[in-house]
Amino acid sequence: ILFLVARHLLVPASFGKYGHYRADVLGEIEKTEIHYAGQKACLECHQDVEDKKSQDVHAEIHCETCHGPGQKHVTSGEAADILKPSGREFCGSCHTLNAARPKGAIAQVDLKKHNIENNCTECHNPHQPWALLK
Repeated sequence: ILFLVARHLLVPASFGKYGHYRADVLGEIEKTEIHYAGQKACLECHQDVEDKKSQDVHAEIHCETCHGPGQKHVTSGEAADILKPSGREFCGSCHTLNAARPKGAIAQVDLKKHNIENNCTECHNPHQPWALLK
């Protein structure tokens, strides 16, 4: 009896309407503000960047993977409304040495030894990382 009372109090009324889900969540998700613009929105203004990127190893990475949600930037057009990461830690989130990562999948760099006095973007264009700037 205690279980049935607890279940009645804790399980939302809309649970189970569409299977093993809470049906009311659909309305909540619909009200959520959109933050991502999508790749097509970026290309409307930045086709030149996509042309560079398509010739190098980051070709399959979408803009918002590195630059974050872009809807605010697309709406305003202001450069301040989009991330422009340049730090070693940011690039290292994908490229730092990781014994669990297959060696051929992503270029791995020992950030403690590789060009430690500079940020990655001082030598590499993030859209064409193998085309060195220096």
